[in-house]
Amino acid sequence: MNAGRTPDTRVAETGDGGAVPSGADRAGRPSWAVRLAGVTKVYGEGANAVHAMREMSIDLPRGGFTAIMGPSGSGKSTFLHCAAGLDTPTSGTVYLGGTELSGLSEHRLTELRRERAGFVFQAFNLLPSLDVLGNVTLPLRLAGKSADPAWLSEVVDRVGLSDRLDHRPAQLSGGQQQRVAIARALVTRPEVVFADEPTGALDSRTAADVLTLLRRVVDDTRQTVVMVTHDPVAASYADVVLILADGRIVDHLSAPTVDTITRRMVSVEER
Repeated sequence: MNAGRTPDTRVAETGDGGAVPSGADRAGRPSWAVRLAGVTKVYGEGANAVHAMREMSIDLPRGGFTAIMGPSGSGKSTFLHCAAGLDTPTSGTVYLGGTELSGLSEHRLTELRRERAGFVFQAFNLLPSLDVLGNVTLPLRLAGKSADPAWLSEVVDRVGLSDRLDHRPAQLSGGQQQRVAIARALVTRPEVVFADEPTGALDSRTAADVLTLLRRVVDDTRQTVVMVTHDPVAASYADVVLILADGRIVDHLSAPTVDTITRRMVSVEER
């Protein structure tokens, strides 16, 4: 991880008009999936200004599982929204899958998110009128694309829903609905899956099942997962935990355990 330094932002042009910063592999892909370089996000003005992110620079590795933690108001959600192109930084630069997001039109940002980002939220966000198959393939339909039958079959098999494809969300448990959301996030083969409190609405046993699934997705397919959570148990499934406070990265833990995460979080909250 590269917390605490400003990344090298030299770039080389790619064929689609995007930009790949230095450190790319032979296929032209950088070793990281998301890069933030000096990102600041301020809400409001003057005396009412709130600094949600302050000069934040970090590389999130390709094929890794990164958890974002911190006290309430630390900037976790803002971090995720800026990294995913859902929000625009006040200053600084964000790269998603080698493409610089600043300067892109809202239309192009929407296309980029649809092509390169998958999203899993606490509330599942499934359409009740569609069955499992319809919900999973919805991003492809919105993009005017057809599903790759082999990949679609692999995705629904991985999340354990092959025998539930004709069920509506109301016919599924909470854990099954979250599995649908994960399949929907994976079906487009995104650069990154962004998960915002994905286990917040689940009981502990079901949450463990969902987290194990995300862990397997990273290990088996080298998918990149970035997850915001308040739960040390959930964060312990990640490769690295970034701890935020007052809009800054104040610590990062490699090979985290529940105990080490809990101790660091208590230390940060007592500052």
